[in-house]
Amino acid sequence: MATYRYTDPVLPKSATGRSAEAYAQMAADFGIAEPAPLVALSPAPELFTATWALLRESLLAGGDDAFGSGGTTRTERELVALGVSLANRCPFCVTAHTMMLHATGDHRVAERVLRGEQPEDPDQARLLAWARATRPQRAPEPATPPFPRAHAPAHIGTALSFHFINRVASSLITEDMLPCNAQRFRAVRSLGGRSLQKSVRRGCAPGESLSLIDDPQPGPSWAAGTPVGSAYAALRSAATTGAGLLDEDDRALVEGTVAAWDGEHPPLTWDALPDRASRPGARLALLAALAPYRITDEDVAAWKKPPFSDHCLVHLIAFGAFTAVDRIESTLAAQHQHQHQHQHQHRAQYAQPTEEAS
Repeated sequence: MATYRYTDPVLPKSATGRSAEAYAQMAADFGIAEPAPLVALSPAPELFTATWALLRESLLAGGDDAFGSGGTTRTERELVALGVSLANRCPFCVTAHTMMLHATGDHRVAERVLRGEQPEDPDQARLLAWARATRPQRAPEPATPPFPRAHAPAHIGTALSFHFINRVASSLITEDMLPCNAQRFRAVRSLGGRSLQKSVRRGCAPGESLSLIDDPQPGPSWAAGTPVGSAYAALRSAATTGAGLLDEDDRALVEGTVAAWDGEHPPLTWDALPDRASRPGARLALLAALAPYRITDEDVAAWKKPPFSDHCLVHLIAFGAFTAVDRIESTLAAQHQHQHQHQHQHRAQYAQPTEEAS
């Protein structure tokens, strides 16, 4: 069972209000009553519910055929979650979504990807490669996503959800999903997936998590007015409030460093990392953004002193994590816009009457 490293979470038996409603939705729709990366956020209910909303509306409800395009499959969305988790080096989430792929019945795909191999299906392989490349790239031109624009809310929403959740998991919980690292055995992963088959196959209706959000907004254009966009906007609003825990110079340092980030994992000798003694808040936020797996007990202890609480720590980690997510979202939004312009030009080209026809 996951261990919460630096906070005492609010578990379902103690939760009230919207947190209790979110836990009830998790049990019913996800099949997991206490998903550890989300539970780690429970000291801050506004972050807890918004993160659940984005995960639910993109990963779980993203197969809805709202655009008449046939929707996406849960296997496709799990490949996005797994690809992002591999790129971010988040062992907990890699294990969790390998199990979820087992739950879809795609056992061979799950184990091939975990071994570092590609899915045999070319479309699945392209989707996995896209997910792994959603960290910022040095390429001057945005790549074309390997899915139709109608699938953008599900796939982009899932990718951004896990860029955030991976960072929370690596910051606030231990790596092992099961006692004694039992998840390293294929039989255990397969059995864990089979226990979730009913929930995965049942699916869930889109939009039900929006009852947990105050004044839902439409969100970014790639979300096309779907519940995914409202959930993303709510998470952005909740996460960015953590900026208030830093002074102006520390905020500028974090935001400027992430803005210049090239998507690579920072080197062990990282000159841009602030000093723990003099700038502990900026250090924590920057680690949460770019190398959350390197946060240490000493880093947290240097900052988490009265009056700072669990609520404050969760918000600081969320601010750092979302600063990176926001950087990634700008790249994916550019991809989406590029795809839209390309398709529009293509349609316009074939819509032009020929000289004979005119």
